Amino acid sequence: MNLIEEFIKKESASGILLIAATILALLFSNTFMSPLYESFLHIPVEIRIASLHLDKSLYHWVNDGLMAIFFLLIGLEVKREMLEGHLSSFRQVALPGIAAIGGMVVPAIFYLAFNMDNPDAVNGWAIPTATDIAFALGILSLLGSRVPISLKIFLMALAIIDDLGAIVIIALFYTTDLSTLSITVAMVALIVLIALNLFGITKKAAYFIIGSILWVSVLKSGVHATLAGVALAFTIPLSAKNKHGQTISPLKELEHDLHFWVAFFILPLFAFVNAGVDVTEISLDQMSAPVPVGIMLGLFLGKQLGVFGFSWIAIKLKLAALPEGCNWKQLYGASVLTGIGFTMSLFIVSLAFTDDSMFQYTDKLAILIGSFLSGIVGYLILSSGNKT
Repeated sequence: MNLIEEFIKKESASGILLIAATILALLFSNTFMSPLYESFLHIPVEIRIASLHLDKSLYHWVNDGLMAIFFLLIGLEVKREMLEGHLSSFRQVALPGIAAIGGMVVPAIFYLAFNMDNPDAVNGWAIPTATDIAFALGILSLLGSRVPISLKIFLMALAIIDDLGAIVIIALFYTTDLSTLSITVAMVALIVLIALNLFGITKKAAYFIIGSILWVSVLKSGVHATLAGVALAFTIPLSAKNKHGQTISPLKELEHDLHFWVAFFILPLFAFVNAGVDVTEISLDQMSAPVPVGIMLGLFLGKQLGVFGFSWIAIKLKLAALPEGCNWKQLYGASVLTGIGFTMSLFIVSLAFTDDSMFQYTDKLAILIGSFLSGIVGYLILSSGNKT
């Protein structure tokens, strides 16, 4: 249980830091500091090695580079949970798995119901399907012992499965024209990584060197670069023998090393560069347009209906059981919290609408509003007592 408690503690603290980063970004983008904020986002960062040339703004380095490390951590967590954790058997994965499916399908339906007739907007169907685990666990942490640990584990497992679903969605629906040469280099790099695993190589540096080649080739290929992080994670051994014959876990070591930097640097920085919305230029009429309404209702209503509805069906059909020590009201409160899309939704919106100004930034503001409502209402439900 120590590993789980450490995970929850770090995610909870990160959630509080994310709130601060979001508030700071909104202050910068809506005051006299707005020009400074915009200049910060567009700081040019260039890497050139022989004919290899990567020239991007700081904003794109955060979204394409640092977020690849975030997805590397997600991949490590998913692999560990699937091999020996709370996703390693059907009984353990049943409730969060079924709930996660509902939490992706129903919000997408909500969004498409408002935007099906707009070909430019349809591409954003996946925006309200995501759950921000750091924010959600951050809200739960404020409730302390009033929330059973089993509910926190349920929410953690659901969010991990949700992230896995987001990875599949990005791979299938948010790729551009593919470069055959870059894809070939990426496949060779992936084969080398698999070979390192099969030969029991435990040096993390070897995986990072080949992983860097994989990231650059995926970045150049047209497939989103963050998927390189997931691919790298799945090749890192969960357990292996070192040169002294001792059993070690490169995966757990790397997961532990990365968790601090992701929770307290990468995600807050991502929130800061993506959450800066100039609300002074957005009217109520703009916020009543199909795209922001679809996002807000998808997150706030679609998520809770999908997660709680599918959970209720699974439990009634005896495919799963309520988390130990948890009642229906607490399960519903946790279901509402899954509507906190925030970082994952902001990430998907950057893929769905490559032009930030396409919908006058109402899409990003809708994510903030839907996530805020889900957090407040979920907290109020869970804090109002333990009565069924």
